[in-house]
Amino acid sequence: MPHDSVAYRGGFADPVYQSQCVFKTIMDCMSRPGTIGRLDPVATPPAPLGAAAGAIALTLCDHDTPIHMSGRLIEAGVQSWLAFQAGALITDVRDEASFAFIEKGASLPSLSTFAMGSQEYPDRSATLVYEVSSLTSGRPLTLSGPGIDGETTLAPEGLPAQFERAWLDNAAQYPRGIDLILTCGNDIVCLPRTTRIQSREI
Repeated sequence: MPHDSVAYRGGFADPVYQSQCVFKTIMDCMSRPGTIGRLDPVATPPAPLGAAAGAIALTLCDHDTPIHMSGRLIEAGVQSWLAFQAGALITDVRDEASFAFIEKGASLPSLSTFAMGSQEYPDRSATLVYEVSSLTSGRPLTLSGPGIDGETTLAPEGLPAQFERAWLDNAAQYPRGIDLILTCGNDIVCLPRTTRIQSREI
């Protein structure tokens, strides 16, 4: 299907109400890292961008938030879809992007290549939206930190083997550093930069 046709389909039917619902879920999950939230209703973006990632994009992205996405997403017409539905523009430069979207199965770039913010303006960092194959059937990880009562466990499947090392390096940049949203189908988990992650023995 031509990209210009794909761009007109799959957006929110009721943008104000639906974006409010999605935003509330995102904020709830950001305040409670490791909690799985369901985005309902969701968008229907061009594949391979997932439903939850598409809803996040429509809710958080606009002409003031440069977006970075993988080459496969651009080839599929996601760039045109997001430009039409939300007015968001794509940047090829990772550290200029406010948000980055990576589809399931794609390699996760080095976190340090995205905008990390500054000591004076740590909020000028990127939020990375990364789709995984499951949020419950992977290797268990123990999460702790602000918003978590003691510890909680998350078991995402599809994170790269070096993720824990990369996340530790990200945490060392605090108050700078990226925030991460994992998506799977309609579900999301938020991992703010303040969340500590360790492997848990089964």
